[in-house]
Amino acid sequence: MEVPPVQVETRDEAMTVIQRELTTFARRARAAAARLHPRLSLVSATLLTHVAEHPGCRAADLAAHYLLDKSTISRQVAALERLGLVERRTAEDDHRAQVLHLTPAGAEVLADYVTARRQAFEQRLAGWSEEDLRRFAICLTRYNDGF
Repeated sequence: MEVPPVQVETRDEAMTVIQRELTTFARRARAAAARLHPRLSLVSATLLTHVAEHPGCRAADLAAHYLLDKSTISRQVAALERLGLVERRTAEDDHRAQVLHLTPAGAEVLADYVTARRQAFEQRLAGWSEEDLRRFAICLTRYNDGF
């Protein structure tokens, strides 16, 4: 089923549509994450992904990257530790600092989540042309880089 393009005449209308659609996207992403992997919230999956891509990062790095308070990240990391998905280690360059690494269980749970998420995106975007996918990827990256 092809959706007709949204008619946007002015910058103000475009901003309204963008705000509405990104809000809808975020709400659906949270709901989909719970269905994809019941043990892993969207926030937890996001943090696990970051730790996997940046092994040895600090909790403060996560807070800075996601523009969150350190106490919020601390609670999230503690929950991941309790689940056995991440572990804190002493930093090699500063023995006073703690750095984060995925545990083998964390890597396994994240791999399952990534596979399920990829399948969901493949289904959702199955009818999109390669050019549309490319433009969408570029626009999303540009938007997120704006932070």
